[in-house]
Amino acid sequence: MTARRVLVTGASGFLGSHCLTPLAERGYDVIALHHARTPFDVPGVRWVHGDVMDRDAMRRIIGAEKPDGLLHLAWFVEPGKLIADPSNLTWVAASLDLIRAFREAGGERCVISGSCYEYDWRYGYCSEDVTPCEPDTLYGAAKDSLRRAFLSYCSVSGLSGAWGRAFFMYGPRENPARLVSSVILSLLKGVPAKSSHGLQVRDYLHIQDVADGLVALFASEANGPYNIAANAPVTIRQIVELIGVITGKSHLLQIGALPARANDAPLVLGDGRRALNDFGWKPKLTLEEGLSETVEWWQLHADDAGDRR
Repeated sequence: MTARRVLVTGASGFLGSHCLTPLAERGYDVIALHHARTPFDVPGVRWVHGDVMDRDAMRRIIGAEKPDGLLHLAWFVEPGKLIADPSNLTWVAASLDLIRAFREAGGERCVISGSCYEYDWRYGYCSEDVTPCEPDTLYGAAKDSLRRAFLSYCSVSGLSGAWGRAFFMYGPRENPARLVSSVILSLLKGVPAKSSHGLQVRDYLHIQDVADGLVALFASEANGPYNIAANAPVTIRQIVELIGVITGKSHLLQIGALPARANDAPLVLGDGRRALNDFGWKPKLTLEEGLSETVEWWQLHADDAGDRR
């Protein structure tokens, strides 16, 4: 059975908000769950207020809306806090209850957003088939634990399920405290933009490419874990310097002004070949195109930055 009515959790968040239009364009009846943030108009999308942490309310919503698809994106993701916050444990429990309620109500297809933090970063190159999942943060351990339980439940319940591991994201509607947006906002305000030495190599993707990857995974018949990754190494320094060029304010960059974390991995790169082979997804935007679009978006929304934390 192919899912047609999809419940999206975290729909007003950074990632979820970019998944709505691609889902609607594929012809899905999209039910977008919002909690703290105000919903916005998206053609073909119907908003429902709810909180994943309220398990009784979620069961009522599932019973009333009868979705046969679930795209679960909601999580605690506050920059500087998410990797060690105890609420990660609560999110695992609430997510498992949501998945079970969805399946018991007749749900057929479920895709959940994972994270590159599940991998052992000492390996640098992250492949679904090769790299061990040995996270060294609470956030990574929580996501990894949810993945294992979720996919095991799929195997015994008949639920079609896949897990999309997103790597490093940037783009419109991002929390202004995150790297790309914080540098852009500083430069747009005409104040120095401080960063670490920037020699860390990462796998950065524009948020719309990540969203398109998760929607493509949901629309496929693929099961199991998949990297949503660019497989394109770029240093933090290159990103910061390119933002300086795009804004015309390179003179305000202060690279090396902030200390790097002592245990910061020198390389985190994702292997995206499985996604390309199994459901035909690959990123569309170049780094320069994605950063230029993000700068343009913040030029229009800089005054709203405080509301996006």
